[in-house]
Amino acid sequence: MAKQFTDLLLAWDKDQNDRVMPWKGEKNPYKIWLSEIILQQTRVEQGWAYYEKFIHHFPTIVDLAKAKEEKVFKLWEGLGYYNRCRNLLFTAKWIVQHFKGVFPSTYEDLIALKGIGPYTASAIASFAFNLPHAVVDGNVYRVLARFYGIETPTDSKEGLLQFNELAHHNLSKKYPGQYNQAIMDFGATICKPALPNCNDCVLQNKCVAFSLNKVNQLPVKIKSIQKKKRNFDFYCFEYQQSWFIQKRTGKDIWQDLHQFYLIEQDGFLPLSEDSIMHVLKTQLTISAKAIDQSGIRIFSPYKQQLTHQTIQARFIVVPLKTIPAKLSKANWVSVKQLQKLAFPKLLNEFLQSDFQKI
Repeated sequence: MAKQFTDLLLAWDKDQNDRVMPWKGEKNPYKIWLSEIILQQTRVEQGWAYYEKFIHHFPTIVDLAKAKEEKVFKLWEGLGYYNRCRNLLFTAKWIVQHFKGVFPSTYEDLIALKGIGPYTASAIASFAFNLPHAVVDGNVYRVLARFYGIETPTDSKEGLLQFNELAHHNLSKKYPGQYNQAIMDFGATICKPALPNCNDCVLQNKCVAFSLNKVNQLPVKIKSIQKKKRNFDFYCFEYQQSWFIQKRTGKDIWQDLHQFYLIEQDGFLPLSEDSIMHVLKTQLTISAKAIDQSGIRIFSPYKQQLTHQTIQARFIVVPLKTIPAKLSKANWVSVKQLQKLAFPKLLNEFLQSDFQKI
């Protein structure tokens, strides 16, 4: 059955697969690696432009390794999961330092690199070097689960082992790169999560899920994501056309990106001039004399949905007559400088809309 599956899939790829992507068929391991890192937790439609932008600015891994961190983060802006960007820079420098800028060509060396797991290592090994390593991602889980009628949860220990073994068993040893791309394309265009195109499926006659009317029940997952809500108040301090900016540190969302002064709370409290003045006095010891109270502005909340979190944010613009002692050593930048810094998507939406009205 495995041979039938593989032969049918490769035939579909040759005759019917018309999915176009800029990295498809690429043999340069640097470009493959870059595309795979960008596509982690990112849809192809969104990642496409970022890939082309990175290739334009950093055509080789040496160019990326030499790049200023702020420039790389600025280009990454809006993709989210910024740890990917940090790993990208670290690994580029590591390869230049330890491999003289030549991408390693074995699975063992690839998976030892920071930010590269089994999936990415398999993708680079098979696409760039035609090595027999099967990729296993959501598309692969779905195609295999439906074709073989597997009800073992994909996120269980048993499921991980079963699907990995099956993926390697079905892999074309002669054309591993072509096979890996084919099964991912098939899952993305034919065997889709919702409304799969079973009518045009070359695997239909052999598909267990189709024969048992279980297509929409497979694959099975046991874990549900617990999402939490977070409430942010951003205080935008302005003094003589300069703005107070912080860089986020610590192991939290948006690490190494910039923001205005942030107060996080369990629930939003009503905002008024009095409540704002109370916060400024108690948190930053800013007196009323230091503030142009007539210029205080409150904007409607913004919202961003992350994988595990919902962020609601309010922006409060506070013009200052003088810089308080507490903020005297802070980072103050012009509007022109603001445009060069990397911000989270939510803050960028504010900067590109309401901020322009100030």
